[in-house]
Amino acid sequence: MVLDGMHVGILAAEGVEDLEFWVTVMRLREAGARVTSIGLAPGTVQGKNGLAVGVDAGVRDVDAAALDGLVVPGGWMPTSCAAPGDSRPGPGRPRAGRPIGIICHGGLIAISAGIVAGGRATGSLGIRDDLVNAGATWVDEPAFRDGTLVWAGWWTTSRVLPELVAALAASRGA
Repeated sequence: MVLDGMHVGILAAEGVEDLEFWVTVMRLREAGARVTSIGLAPGTVQGKNGLAVGVDAGVRDVDAAALDGLVVPGGWMPTSCAAPGDSRPGPGRPRAGRPIGIICHGGLIAISAGIVAGGRATGSLGIRDDLVNAGATWVDEPAFRDGTLVWAGWWTTSRVLPELVAALAASRGA
């Protein structure tokens, strides 16, 4: 399979968009990737539409350099995963050159990580101004790749997955 031996992290917290999380996890696993869900702490969280999501590892316990890629789904998760005293925590960035998939409201976490300025971005229309104010150029496309960032607007998970898998496969050995 095209992603055999690759390790991809996906963020998960209360209110994560169920389809953006689960469809992504299923497709990455089908392509051969080992997928680890990363949240504030191991356990179970509820998706925006009520599906249970198991969190494999706490954000502070993940070595970002060991990840071949990272996916940031949306839903209500970006606003619910801030810990007291922290701004939207993440496991850090994967090694340089590794892809980061950003879906819908996940762009809010990308803004907090400081990775959108100077690039193109899309997502939910509700965060368009946030992305632009953070220095990104808004692009009204369902899904596209801009360097190592793979973007998708709302409900376009199926369109971003081929781009994400291609970006992961292309990053092998980078």
